Amino acid sequence: MIRKFAGFPGFRAGLAAVVVAAVLAGVQGAHAQDAQPQTQPQNQQPQTQQPENQQSPSQEASPEESTSRRKAKPRPYDKWDFNIGGGASLTTGATKDYVRGGGGVGAAGVARNYSQFFGFRADFQWDNLPLRDSALQLAQAPGATSQVYSLMLDPIISLPFSKEWTGYFVIGPSYYHRSGKLDSSLAQPGSACNGFWTWWGACYASSIQAGHFLSSSQNEFGENFGAGLAHKITPKIEIYSEFRILHGSHKGLNTDLRPITIGVRW
Repeated sequence: MIRKFAGFPGFRAGLAAVVVAAVLAGVQGAHAQDAQPQTQPQNQQPQTQQPENQQSPSQEASPEESTSRRKAKPRPYDKWDFNIGGGASLTTGATKDYVRGGGGVGAAGVARNYSQFFGFRADFQWDNLPLRDSALQLAQAPGATSQVYSLMLDPIISLPFSKEWTGYFVIGPSYYHRSGKLDSSLAQPGSACNGFWTWWGACYASSIQAGHFLSSSQNEFGENFGAGLAHKITPKIEIYSEFRILHGSHKGLNTDLRPITIGVRW
């Protein structure tokens, strides 16, 4: 079709005119750009320079500065807690039949906290077990000493109520070593056992064992559950009160205590 239009005498002249006009327009545009002034108008104020030591507001902190700022943020909890306290125990179950309530308690522990709300705590506790007069009569003994040593490993769940007050719960497995010694006894080995001798661990085949029946030594495994309340008196020291339920058992022999402890945490 172009060949057909090319046959007309005015077609070539028009095409040439269009090309020439496009070239001239491009040349004029280039001259117009070159003709623009390179300097700013005289009435335009020069921009004020900022002092060299002043940072631009838009300037971002370096990665090292950002990291140091993040590391400087304090934790809302202590990684390690230590506690020591004392108190008294209540008794229940078969233990209550032979042991008076109110025996002394000594406790110490350490906790590894993984957050403000969760950690693990290990405790060592000593409980005095003063025998009742009725138990001494069954043992035909003038006096005795008895105690329990406890090792406990528990998860601890903390519930901070405010900056000063924190509640917590513990629950977990326990190991108990109950031991004791009668001052003397008129009981004869081989005689029939009563309830005290069974609890004391001196019976075999329903008879008092010959030998060391004056002494008692038993290892028991069980569990414990506790709850406490702590009050912060300085930024690093707290006083706490705690109630626990202790239960140990071995071959049908049980130890059941309810110690109440008041102490210091730091």
